[in-house]
Amino acid sequence: MGDGQVGKQVLGEFEQIVLLSVVRLGEHAYGRAVFEEIERLSVTPVTITAVYVTLSRLEKKNFVGVSKGTPPGSGREQKLFSVLPGGNEALRRSREQLARFWDGVEVSAGSDAGQ
Repeated sequence: MGDGQVGKQVLGEFEQIVLLSVVRLGEHAYGRAVFEEIERLSVTPVTITAVYVTLSRLEKKNFVGVSKGTPPGSGREQKLFSVLPGGNEALRRSREQLARFWDGVEVSAGSDAGQ
């Protein structure tokens, strides 16, 4: 990344998945719920540890904020995640970059494109 790119990083695939799950869950984005949303939608298995590690990394990058809340039926306080403006911007940038790469590309099932 050149000097002009500082603060304009593109998210990795799993970071995008975790951040999008937080967006999808809104006010219900507790760690376990984020994990369950990813499990529900993902085509590859994930671990809850990977989700929490990624949420922590996204928090350090100021892409997600953390507050305390009590999930319905839980009875105990847990971390509630929310997407911050920087996270929204990173998602937008990542989506735009992928769209540019996908523009004009068709990959059919069983294709060995790129080989």
